[in-house]
Amino acid sequence: MTVGELSCRTGVWVKNLRQYTDDGLIYTMGRSSAGYRLFGTEALWCVRRIGQLRGLGLTVAEIRQLIRAYRHRTECPPGPQLAASLRRSRDRVQARIADMQRTLARIDEFEATHQRELTDPASDHWAGDPRRSGSG
Repeated sequence: MTVGELSCRTGVWVKNLRQYTDDGLIYTMGRSSAGYRLFGTEALWCVRRIGQLRGLGLTVAEIRQLIRAYRHRTECPPGPQLAASLRRSRDRVQARIADMQRTLARIDEFEATHQRELTDPASDHWAGDPRRSGSG
């Protein structure tokens, strides 16, 4: 199947599939006489697995390491590597959540501090802006 057909069957953009191929995450079966990349049905499984791992927050670099361990049967089997990647992903997600919670706290503080300006239509929140005096 061509990259376009693989894209239709997996829902993954052609650009991403080309990048996955260039990154060594999926292999082609060569090229057609017209120069199109050709993929076997095993590419469907690979693309779906990559999507699953990306959905778990793994980076392309982490997925590449897992695939390398799986294909080459390195000293470190993919299971423990996947567990470590999942821990790193969890840490990244928790850090983003903490950052978002800090942002929410700043929003709450701003709303509490500027309650009158936010609810009173007659209030001018930008009254202190020196550019409004026309001398800028």
